[in-house]
This record gives sequence, C-alpha cells and structure tokens, in this order.
Amino acid sequence: MSTLAVHSALMTKRTVTALLRQPAFVLITLVQPAIWLLLFGALFEKAVQIPGFGAGGRSYLEFLTPGVVAMTVLFSAAWAGTVYIEDMNLGVMDRMLASPVRRGALMNGTIAYQSITAVVQTLIIIGIAYAAGARFERPLAGIGLTLVAAVLLTVVFAALSNAVALLAREQNALIGISQLLSLPLAFLSSAIMDPRLAPSWLRDIATWNPLDWTVVVGREALSATPDWAAVWSRLGGLAVLALVMGWLSTQAFRAYQRSV
Repeated sequence: MSTLAVHSALMTKRTVTALLRQPAFVLITLVQPAIWLLLFGALFEKAVQIPGFGAGGRSYLEFLTPGVVAMTVLFSAAWAGTVYIEDMNLGVMDRMLASPVRRGALMNGTIAYQSITAVVQTLIIIGIAYAAGARFERPLAGIGLTLVAAVLLTVVFAALSNAVALLAREQNALIGISQLLSLPLAFLSSAIMDPRLAPSWLRDIATWNPLDWTVVVGREALSATPDWAAVWSRLGGLAVLALVMGWLSTQAFRAYQRSV
C-alpha cells in the first residue's frame, strides 16, 4: 500500500472517530432539511399542476427530494474547513505539516469524513420523504446514483472549503464565503422549481451549476424513465470537478505554510 493511502487511512480514522463521538451532529444538520422537505412539500404540493412543470407524474415531494439532498450536502460540505480552522487555532495543523504526513492525506481525511456524513444524510432524507408519502420508481439504482452524485458534490465543496480555510485562516471569513456561495447556488438551480418555468438566464446558469447537476442525477435516476444521457454527463462533470478541486485545494497548503 502506498504512503499516501496509509496516511489517508489514518487521517480518515481520526476524523471518523470524531464523528462517532458526536453522532448527534449529523442529526442536528438534518433539522433544517426535514423542515424544507415537509414544509415545502406541503406548501407547493399543487405546483406540479402548473402547465409546463415537468414533474412527469410525480408528486412535488418526489420532485423536491433530490433537491433537498443536494442542498443539504452542499451546506454541510461548505463548513468542512472549520475543522482546519480549529486545528490551526490549536497548533495541530503546524505539527501535522512538520510531520511526514502527506498533504493529500490531510485533505483526504476531512473529505472522507464529509463524504460519510453526506451518505448518512442522504439516506435519512430519502427515508423521511418515503415516510411522508414519496414513492420512487427505481429505488435501488436511483438511490445508489443519488449517493454517488451527493458524494462527488461533497468532495467538490469540502475541498473548496478546506482551501478557503487554509488561505483565510479565519472562521468568520470562511462562514461569510460559504454563505456567499451556498445560497445563490441553491436558488440558481432546479432544486425546488422546474427551471423551464424560470427566466432563460437562470436556466443558463443552472446548466453550469454543480449543485444542479447533482439534483438532475438524483431526479432522473429515481424516475420511471431516466434520461441516462443527462445522468452520465452530469456525473462525469462532477467527477472531473471533484478531481480538479481536490488537487487545487492540496496546493493551498503551500500558501498556508508561506504565510505562517
């Protein structure tokens, strides 16, 4: 086994241990998504009857579920850098960087933690939707592809959050940048509304929005007649973006070390 793999496994064990010691954290992060799912699902129940709304015979709750999944993992991943901020404040980051631990392993450890969290969150959200009456045509394959898309989106934004933490080195800056990105990305997507009912400029932005890619993958994969071309193209885009962001975020360690 390579050094990077060994170090990544050790860093992952460190972060997962923290998760197991505070499992309530995952449940706390699900309060707001549950409200979105149940409240929006009831409030906009009749939205699928609007002419041009492409629900494909699904209820609004079934239409909304992939959107809530994507928004939840995005908002959670956007806070990933807080782990680095805490390590910096405690002096742990400097000791890690002075040790033989590979920089990629430090990044992989936090990303693995966020990915595990995303899987748990996604399964619980789908479970809540099912309990509320949602029914999906292709549950096994659909949920599997939804999980893949959710993990890839998590990698993209967890890596970005870690990079911002290394460059900014300040909690308030990280929170501000995370909020600046997260909310616009959520509303400039098809997470809660069919983009065909939105202005053309919004549809154009959604085409390049990785959160929207995740929504489309989940929505199509869970439908009775998936558009597989849309699914695979967006999964491919998420995979490429995850690789690029993972590499770029690792380079941020150099900037952090030069500024210390």
